[in-house]
Amino acid sequence: MYDKLLVAVDRSEAAERVIHAAQEIATLSDGEVWVLHLREKEVMPRGGSYAIESDAEAHAVVEHAAQVLDDAGIKTHYELRNTIYGQAAREIVAAAHAHGAGVIVMGSRGRSDLTGLVLGSTAHKVIHLSDRPVLVVR
Repeated sequence: MYDKLLVAVDRSEAAERVIHAAQEIATLSDGEVWVLHLREKEVMPRGGSYAIESDAEAHAVVEHAAQVLDDAGIKTHYELRNTIYGQAAREIVAAAHAHGAGVIVMGSRGRSDLTGLVLGSTAHKVIHLSDRPVLVVR
């Protein structure tokens, strides 16, 4: 099935379901998982940039996901990357390439397709930018 999975997690309600889905896939394929959390920064003209979440919050998200998968006996790595707000999709796809992931597993906030297109849903962008399968968990 998939030897390597990239699992993008955030602080949304879907995050636990994303972790569970990744656990099932990795267990079936005896796969290795890379957990990714992106710490987004807002950039203000002439005002510099500021982080949307603290270092502690960001580490807690990625470490929790990695711990759940590790406790399930899955070989797990995790990574925390900084990115500019609005660039998350590109970072997710770049991380999948960097780690040789065969599939990207991520959540959706549950917006409708039309709303997602208008608002620029990260999941929609990842699907369009990626050259590998993307499992979107709701």
